[in-house]
Amino acid sequence: MNRIAQLKEKKARIVDSITPAAKEKIFTSKGMFPPRERLAKLLDADSFFEIDALATHHYTDFGMDRREIPAEGVITGFGRINGREVAVYAQDFAALGGSFGEMSGRKICALMDTAATSGIPIIGISHSGGLRLHETLGPMEMFGQLFRRNAIYSGVVPQISIILGVVAGGQAYSPGLTDFILMTRASAIYIAGPAFVKAQTGVTIGDEELGGAAMHARHNGLVDILDDSEEELFAHARRLVDFLPANCHGTAPLGDRGDDPGRCAEELDGVVPEASNKPFDMHRVILPVMDAGSFQELKAQHARSMLIGFARLAGRSVGVVANQPSHLGGLIDIDAAEKAARFVRFCDAFNIPLVTFQDSPAYKIGQKMEQAGIIYNGAKLLHAYAEATVPKVTVIVRKAYAGAYIAMGSQYIGADLVYAWPSAEISSVGPETAASILFRKEIAQAQDPAATTARLTREYHDKYVQPYRAASLRHINDIIEPRVTRPTLVRSLELLQGKTETRPARKHGNIPL
Repeated sequence: MNRIAQLKEKKARIVDSITPAAKEKIFTSKGMFPPRERLAKLLDADSFFEIDALATHHYTDFGMDRREIPAEGVITGFGRINGREVAVYAQDFAALGGSFGEMSGRKICALMDTAATSGIPIIGISHSGGLRLHETLGPMEMFGQLFRRNAIYSGVVPQISIILGVVAGGQAYSPGLTDFILMTRASAIYIAGPAFVKAQTGVTIGDEELGGAAMHARHNGLVDILDDSEEELFAHARRLVDFLPANCHGTAPLGDRGDDPGRCAEELDGVVPEASNKPFDMHRVILPVMDAGSFQELKAQHARSMLIGFARLAGRSVGVVANQPSHLGGLIDIDAAEKAARFVRFCDAFNIPLVTFQDSPAYKIGQKMEQAGIIYNGAKLLHAYAEATVPKVTVIVRKAYAGAYIAMGSQYIGADLVYAWPSAEISSVGPETAASILFRKEIAQAQDPAATTARLTREYHDKYVQPYRAASLRHINDIIEPRVTRPTLVRSLELLQGKTETRPARKHGNIPL
């Protein structure tokens, strides 16, 4: 066999390593695709450029001298998404369970180094049984090297994890260090699988209950986007990449500008109920304001009193943060504060302007919240907004009370422009609470306490809570008709496009964790 034929034969063995029977058993029967097909569906057609395909392990113990692991269980390389370069890797569950070995770790780390120096996003498709025990300490070192790169390249280039199938053991920590996690509903991720849990604790538990995607999406917010199928997930991943710059020195590409920047949305004039304690869905505000069909919500099932996601305004990528009055009345609890704070910090790291829609009566209070650390956890949101230097524009839709008012992109912590709708209620406390405290003697002595309370509450609202007082004090920049919110935001972000802000020199801040 001549040298060229030998090279072709070696590479063909790697590319075609999964037999039809193995493909059916491991992937197709479970609604999954093999790793190379996954990359083909994620990337632009014929754009994948593989590297390190010929890397091999060099271990001999535990029968490793007889094992040939195609591409060392992970396919690495570069490709394009809508014409933009990305670095990608995909673990191969058919190759020794996609286990993480020393050489597979070296492949991933080398890919990340090149991505960081080239300034392009990193996308990892994870499907792995975890550490390759056959190689003892080698993979442990590479776990550490991988985690270190996840950390030092955080805020340098976007890092996206796509979880398909099972991801177990120390391998699970790497996605936890990335910016976004996408999962199919049939997938699971955990640091110790059911067998380990059974051995160590005696508890019998299944994949879905222990670390299923739906559990993570609902309870801890690990999952940003959850989909039924791999094809749907890849479409969402491609869309997500379109909202992002390639690195921290750039800006996101312009999208379709077909939606008129000056378009008014008359339906917004009737969104907010007359009764301020009546809930409504904040999506009814966000969707008409943003470019048609552009809003991509993240962590939708977690901390539902807070909405986050990407959208476009006149084609420009923006990060959207909003209270959701239809859940908990828009109260900010610990989960909501963390959810928004992490998103704000990502947008700030990658030069994505922030648009905030506010309708929250307060941070959630009570013994459980205090015991769980609402002070330092709630402060994360304050820290994130105050630290951010990207353009920040806020619209007060309705309630803006107390610490929630300050935290949700107020002028006090650095918003560039703040607008209010006529329905806005801006105060250090709600009028009912204020009246009950400030006028308690008068109410107690009244012949009709209920009528007196109602009158004093109304008077307090009309004098101190309605938005004209805040405007007169320059705590907000203008009161606008709801229908003109879109053109107002578009114009504001145009003005702020060249914003620069100098902060005191430091190594980094210390966000309360």
